[in-house]
Amino acid sequence: MVSGQVSHELEVEVSASQAWELYGTLGIARLVEQTFTDVIDKIEVEQGDGEQGTILKLTFAPGFPGPGWHKEKFTMVDNEKRMKEVHVIEGGYLELGFTLYLVRFEIKEAGTPSSCIIRTSIDYELKEEAAASASFVSIDLFANIAEVAKNHFLKNKE
Repeated sequence: MVSGQVSHELEVEVSASQAWELYGTLGIARLVEQTFTDVIDKIEVEQGDGEQGTILKLTFAPGFPGPGWHKEKFTMVDNEKRMKEVHVIEGGYLELGFTLYLVRFEIKEAGTPSSCIIRTSIDYELKEEAAASASFVSIDLFANIAEVAKNHFLKNKE
């Protein structure tokens, strides 16, 4: 079994509770769908309303590397800790030999009440024979999502 983790942190000038209003709901999925049209063709809510148990189907844009779609499930949404865990449950990375592909979003308070840190991490495991598929794991998209969220917060602050 091959396993690993990659992560990214970005400090933003907005309160942790404001950032969680976006990340802790379907709001972040809507922002991603509107902004990253070169990566995501569409995001469909198959079940739920953004709370634990929600299932989304993501269809990737033509030309995006890897399988064309996957389903993900919100397996943990903790509003007190401001943490969400999302597992790929069908398609996508699982078709490439992954046995686990988990994205964790955490909103942490920073030095002042008006700033926070958006931390995103990916935990993954894959079968030994699929070790080459580890090259598909990248935090870059989530780093870009955090930047877009930061700009969204700044725009809505004014």
